[in-house]
Amino acid sequence: MEQEIKYDRPNTVSGLTAKHKELTQLRDWHKAEIKRLNAGIDQIAAVITLFDPSAETEAAKEFAEKRKPARRTGIKRFLLAKLREASEPMTSRQLAELWARECDMGDDRQTINKVRSSITYAIKDSIKQGLVECAGQTTDHGAYGPYKLWKISNPE
Repeated sequence: MEQEIKYDRPNTVSGLTAKHKELTQLRDWHKAEIKRLNAGIDQIAAVITLFDPSAETEAAKEFAEKRKPARRTGIKRFLLAKLREASEPMTSRQLAELWARECDMGDDRQTINKVRSSITYAIKDSIKQGLVECAGQTTDHGAYGPYKLWKISNPE
């Protein structure tokens, strides 16, 4: 047996219910519209990058800002795993290229540099915890070197 709910002002409740439904539909429409606009902005940013790879668009800045805090833990875990697996010390650039490849972020210089800053942050944090140590510098570096070499610390 269902209990019937009685309201003091039934028109008020039905009016609020209707308004709630209307606002929910409006919110869903705006979410879909924002998604469509973001797709258009991303496409235009990609075309700009085709013509001028050094141009930095707002979409690229937003991409980097959104991903940086959320990925730090993942980057640190990735960093430590790769250094454990490695047969020799690795540079932050090598680690950044591996991370960018794993996350399908692209391999252009601008992306690698942004990823490298996150890798460097994870390395510094790992040094503070005594997990990673410097193992010298590269000798056969290119125009962007020399790089420090990193390895897992030996517990004593």
